[in-house]
Amino acid sequence: MSEIEEKNMALARRFLEARVKGDRATVDEMLAPDFVSHTPHRSDPTPDRERQILATVRFFAAFSDVRFVIEEQMAAGDKVVSRVSGRGVHDRGELIGMAPSGRELASMAIFIHRISGGKIAEEWGAGTAGSELMGQRLEQERIDRERVEQELLVARRIQQASLPKEVPQLEGWQIAPYYQPAREVGGDFYDFFELEGGKVGLAVGDATGKGMPAALAVTASSSMLRAVAQDSSYSPGEVLGRVNETLLARIPQNMFVTCFYAILEPESGSLTYANAGHDLPYLWHSGECEELRARGMPLGLMPGMRYEEKEIVLDAGQSVLFYSDGLVEAHDPQGEMFGFPRLQALISEYAQEVSLGEFLLEQLYSFVGEGWEQEDDITLLTLRRSASLS
Repeated sequence: MSEIEEKNMALARRFLEARVKGDRATVDEMLAPDFVSHTPHRSDPTPDRERQILATVRFFAAFSDVRFVIEEQMAAGDKVVSRVSGRGVHDRGELIGMAPSGRELASMAIFIHRISGGKIAEEWGAGTAGSELMGQRLEQERIDRERVEQELLVARRIQQASLPKEVPQLEGWQIAPYYQPAREVGGDFYDFFELEGGKVGLAVGDATGKGMPAALAVTASSSMLRAVAQDSSYSPGEVLGRVNETLLARIPQNMFVTCFYAILEPESGSLTYANAGHDLPYLWHSGECEELRARGMPLGLMPGMRYEEKEIVLDAGQSVLFYSDGLVEAHDPQGEMFGFPRLQALISEYAQEVSLGEFLLEQLYSFVGEGWEQEDDITLLTLRRSASLS
């Protein structure tokens, strides 16, 4: 081996050691002004001289307790081949999008350096460090994914546990709920309350957000609503007002709950209702569709809210549809939304051959087509007075 080749090997060795130590000044000094790297970095496939220095220093700065060994070196002409091994603990900084894991990383690498005028002019390199890090990243992503899936499973169980197990059986009335959760847990809920004097409370609501926060908000809202509604002295507007005050202290500031609450008197057909910012229910009668309007802010937004109350009397054969926004916000393959105008028109066309809920679901699935990925929970609740009164 010639004296020049030995000097080149020593220079390459010094360069590798400086890089491992994160010695930016030395690395900068040893690189030729027109240095070219043929070793792509994951963060920058074609780094120039300055970016090469930064990428190298940042890489090794992310590790502590670094141990570095040049296992073998060979020189031929102006090129030096170095086979190196190393170990270090990834605990000091993010690397290729992966947060510090505290795990030890072992790697092997081969570098080829071309030396010109006592400087590193070109570099080729390949090693296992990137693959090891990507393996750790994929493993962490798998763990995170499983954690999220477990959280969603728990949230779904919480949400479904808050739904009623039985539907009230009222002579002369049909109450038909439909609930289809999306893959990602949302915040829909519906409930029935048996009240004094044979009255029945009906509620449909939707909490903002998804996952565990939405599930907990649903549980809190439905539990409070049920507790307050048992006091027969409270009207629907008063029930929502009291639930609003209680909920304010129990859900995050960036969350709120919409809710439509009504009290049915089966004997007279009277339906008294109030609305806390929920989508307007529709009354169907004789081929016409009418919105049930009542003013009120969502629950959990502001204290001291008052909720307007309205009353209608359902005659024989009339129906009311309560629903959540998962129905109207569904999209077809071209991105068109199902929408309120379409819903209102369909309810007007309803001919009573099947139940109103079944009719609307048929129209929805025809609209979205096969392969539709449901975007949000869908809740429908229909209340119908029988066509013949006894």
